[in-house]
Amino acid sequence: MMNFSKGIKLPKHVAIIMDGNGRWAKKRHKPRLFGHRQGALHARDFIEMFSQYNIPYLSLYAFSTENWNRPAAEVQGILSLLEENLEQAVKIAGEKNIRINHLGNADGLPRNIQLKAENALEATKNNTGLTVNIAFNYGGRSEIVAATRRIIEDRLSPADVDENLFSRYLYTSGIPDPDLFIRTGEEMRLSNFLIWQAAYAELYFSPILWPDFGKHDFEKALKIYSKRQRRFGGLESY
Repeated sequence: MMNFSKGIKLPKHVAIIMDGNGRWAKKRHKPRLFGHRQGALHARDFIEMFSQYNIPYLSLYAFSTENWNRPAAEVQGILSLLEENLEQAVKIAGEKNIRINHLGNADGLPRNIQLKAENALEATKNNTGLTVNIAFNYGGRSEIVAATRRIIEDRLSPADVDENLFSRYLYTSGIPDPDLFIRTGEEMRLSNFLIWQAAYAELYFSPILWPDFGKHDFEKALKIYSKRQRRFGGLESY
């Protein structure tokens, strides 16, 4: 990994839509939940691998506000996987000095998962290594609406509201915007993930389904990111 990083411009924040679990299972003639379980296991392995790259922030899109519309059995299975993996995540985070953070509306989650999430955040809050943001019951539009409501509730003057202030009311307050936005599984859309924060992110779409998206695929994304010119609406200096 050290040889790879030499001469490579690394991002500070990588956001990933972990897409393709269901299709991965279908290719193997397995139920969709089998794919979600494999995807969750892969996420744990990926986080451990990712922590070696000295990139401070990783955001993973695990469950959107729209995913509640899936079949009840699939939703319940995903919730069970989340509860199960939160316990294991705390152990791994302790060993790897990782801080766990939640993006999304915790109030909309079952109470048992809320408690597990609160425990994970509390147990890892003083860790100083990689910060992993788990987006669960998250939607970019609902995040913006919630931020607007809190600004109104705080009775701020319209003249005081600018992009910096608005960003402080988002779930990602205090976290830099993603530099590199990866989506696995062939689809080419943001799917309501970090739509405010990803305004100037470099987008990378991989055909690899999430459970198969490994170190080689991630390093390919990093190499492509490193070669891109980021102008943020301006022009290159000549």
